[in-house]
Amino acid sequence: ACTGIENIDEAITLLEQNNWDLVAAINGVIPQENGILQSEYGGETLHGPAYGPTSHSTAASAPSSSSAFRHVVPSRQIVERQPRMLDFRVEYRDRNVDVVLEDSSAVGDIKHILENELQIPASKMLLKGWKTGDVDDSTVLKSLHLPKNNSLYVLTPDLPPPSSSHSGALQESLNQNFMLIVTHREVQREYNLNFSGSSTIQEVKRNVYDLTSIPVRHQLWEGWPSSATDDSMTLAVSGLTFPCHRLTVGRRSSPVQTREQSEEQCTDVHMVSDSDGDDFEDATEFGVDDGEMFGVASSALRKSPMMPENAENEGDALLQFTAEFSSRYGDCHPVYFIGSLEAAFQEAFYGKARDRKLLAIYLHHDESVLTNVFCSQMLCAESIVSYLSQNFITWAWDMTKEANRARFLTMCTRHFGSVVAQTIRTQKTDQFPLFLIIMGKRSSNEVLNVIQGNTTVDELMMRLMAAMEIFSAQQQEDIKDEDEREARENVKREQDEAYRISLEADRAKREAQEREMAEQFRLEQIRKEQEEEREAIRLSLEQSLPPEPKEESTESVSKLRIRTPSGEFFERRFLASSKLQVVFDFVASKGYPWEEYKLLGTFPRRDVTQLDPNKSLLEVKLYPQETLFLEAKE
Repeated sequence: ACTGIENIDEAITLLEQNNWDLVAAINGVIPQENGILQSEYGGETLHGPAYGPTSHSTAASAPSSSSAFRHVVPSRQIVERQPRMLDFRVEYRDRNVDVVLEDSSAVGDIKHILENELQIPASKMLLKGWKTGDVDDSTVLKSLHLPKNNSLYVLTPDLPPPSSSHSGALQESLNQNFMLIVTHREVQREYNLNFSGSSTIQEVKRNVYDLTSIPVRHQLWEGWPSSATDDSMTLAVSGLTFPCHRLTVGRRSSPVQTREQSEEQCTDVHMVSDSDGDDFEDATEFGVDDGEMFGVASSALRKSPMMPENAENEGDALLQFTAEFSSRYGDCHPVYFIGSLEAAFQEAFYGKARDRKLLAIYLHHDESVLTNVFCSQMLCAESIVSYLSQNFITWAWDMTKEANRARFLTMCTRHFGSVVAQTIRTQKTDQFPLFLIIMGKRSSNEVLNVIQGNTTVDELMMRLMAAMEIFSAQQQEDIKDEDEREARENVKREQDEAYRISLEADRAKREAQEREMAEQFRLEQIRKEQEEEREAIRLSLEQSLPPEPKEESTESVSKLRIRTPSGEFFERRFLASSKLQVVFDFVASKGYPWEEYKLLGTFPRRDVTQLDPNKSLLEVKLYPQETLFLEAKE
């Protein structure tokens, strides 16, 4: 109605940016000269602080309709415009500083805040990152028309850079992981928590709040180093012992704050607080718990919850449940399964048939008048505890908190169906606690019994035993079916193994045959290549031989007759001046290389292949004719 914005997402974004302050959101959108808002009811002027976080009664009385504000003419009373807050994240080297200022402040005010945080003179800073270009210290932020969230960075060209060794050591510390061993004083329980060096002390305290349900403002710590004076400080620079440091946390006996403590928490209005609104979920209007109004500590009037509300991890929730149950009712109690409900099903129903058990689900409710009697006199009775441990997997859940109740009903619907969930939903508080007996039946889970808190030890035992009789009969059938199935599977496995061995033998035989054939083929190829090579050499030698001289040649001619190992003869004429190598080439061209055969003379018997092949036939006395025979070399 005031801004003309019809996009609901854009409207919600604007409200979030202004911490859901309606007047501030509207004045931030409407140009300053038109930012005139007035209530339609009684014509009273609406001041911005009336909608601040400290005036809940006034804010609650304001009408919620979007027509509660409208444009008015200048003659009406003018609303005092609430200062617009701007968020700045300023980066300097390896640090980020968050600054919150009114838009009526100047740029120099940011430098003065950074001067205290970074320990750097304001005159040495160059503040960069403005979207409108460089600005001077006197520039008013409002004149820059900045969005709510801004990012800037600081340059210090006149200052020397930090030593590389210090920067490297700091970076290494930020990358290290610290093991914090936190002892919860009231329940005497230790938590081993891993945090990176870049985590802040505030983040540690928030995580401890999730584990112990002690709000950050009520946490009383021991063991922090003296240098850890600010919750926004990172663990790397807080002085913690690396890699392991011990801390102790407890609840403050009185949450009342002194005036000095309140003022100390509000001294720096410019720095963003790391505390969220959830740190004040149970703060009273005057900062005093109900118990202390009567002179009694609140811890004495209020029991610790059995289970944290909205616990993300069911295993952690069950750990707290077990610890709180032991502290209230002693150590003699059922052994509760630590883990999710699905894991409890897996443990109880999906093992071998002989190892399966019933699942007992204990639903606790702190507001029931039967709870203490049921837990202390029945659930913690030795006979019940022994019988449950032998025959049941026991899982527990706390139905006191509405969020935990809704979560269990969702799980119940998913695993047991809507009928069982509706049965539990309709149970009144005074009918709690409940004990559900669950039996796994093949593809479904059956609820055998729902035991209410108004029972006796004998009746509880009888109902547990009755459930066991039903389960035992079903278990025997399951064991029989499982044995038969395993016998069939064993036969099938043996057949499959015999078939596999047969296939392996056939495969091995086939591979051996293939290897033998491949080897024969390889040898045949080698033989063929060798024959082709010898034939090529023979042809080459045959072509390189000098022509055979004619009988009527005028030159001296030597006639040689050569006998082969097979008894055949071949003859040829050579010039007496020809070298002995020519005779060797001739013999080789006939398929008898001189490397494999030796040429022998008759009278006298001599090995011609041992003679100098460069000598002429005349010199080796193979002239005018000679009979030679070939003999294979050994």
